[in-house]
Amino acid sequence: MPPAEVPIDEQLVRRLLVEQAPEHADLPITFLAEGWDNALYRVGDRLVARLPRRELGAALVEHEQTWLAQLAPGLPLPIPVPSFAGTPSDGYPWRWSLCPWFDGRSAAVERPANERRSAELLGAFVAALHQTAAPDAPHNPHRGQPLADRDERTRANIDALADEIDAPSVIAAWERALTVEPWPGPPIWLHGDLHPGNVLVHDGELTAVIDFGDLCGGDPATDLGIAWMLFGTDSRDAFRITSRVDDHMWDRGRGWAVTHSLAVLASSADVPSYTAFAHRALAAAVEDPPSR
Repeated sequence: MPPAEVPIDEQLVRRLLVEQAPEHADLPITFLAEGWDNALYRVGDRLVARLPRRELGAALVEHEQTWLAQLAPGLPLPIPVPSFAGTPSDGYPWRWSLCPWFDGRSAAVERPANERRSAELLGAFVAALHQTAAPDAPHNPHRGQPLADRDERTRANIDALADEIDAPSVIAAWERALTVEPWPGPPIWLHGDLHPGNVLVHDGELTAVIDFGDLCGGDPATDLGIAWMLFGTDSRDAFRITSRVDDHMWDRGRGWAVTHSLAVLASSADVPSYTAFAHRALAAAVEDPPSR
């Protein structure tokens, strides 16, 4: 994890609330987690403060503040639309958000009870999200691009992980994906980082899709990799049906499952729940025959 570029702690969160959202300033504050881009603090029972910890993350929070409220009404699962958009303050240089709290744990650690029903619901979510992006939608250099643009990085990760994976089989699956026709249409709205860690499960049911920091426009196949990360063969077929994708998009999605899983293994070796779904996705992508 890259180091934080600004110090963030409970005292900073409290001060920002006092200055900018005083109606929440007396609520209890609890540290939740810290990722590459953001620190998360629970505020009372219903809110989460999301604060960028480095400059790159600041732009991603702004994307969420700008676009999520417009996308949410058409989606069959809740997403964390910011309820308050904070501004820079003395000692903290970036915009920050208060978002709704959703009950549940990530699907990386709690699998849904009814896998097929969950696959159908998540496929419907993807289909609803994948509409033509606005002309000024964010551009992400690491998501939504042709698979060929990820070839050098993907092969480097295969080499680095050669002792942990079946490298020849993974290379073969990756090279099959590279032969698929690129996305021919306009940029489509993407979650951009749709993996089990960003899907919540509560009482066995999917409850929300979170972390839209990589929201952008591009090839919709980018979001399909979760089908191999989270679901078995039959449920993966159900996801495919409700996500309404053609053979070319599905086969590119398999390529995204490969390249994204390799990236997870290369960067999250100390997170067993993440390495588990990444290995699962690689095995499934290797075993699945191409659609064409």
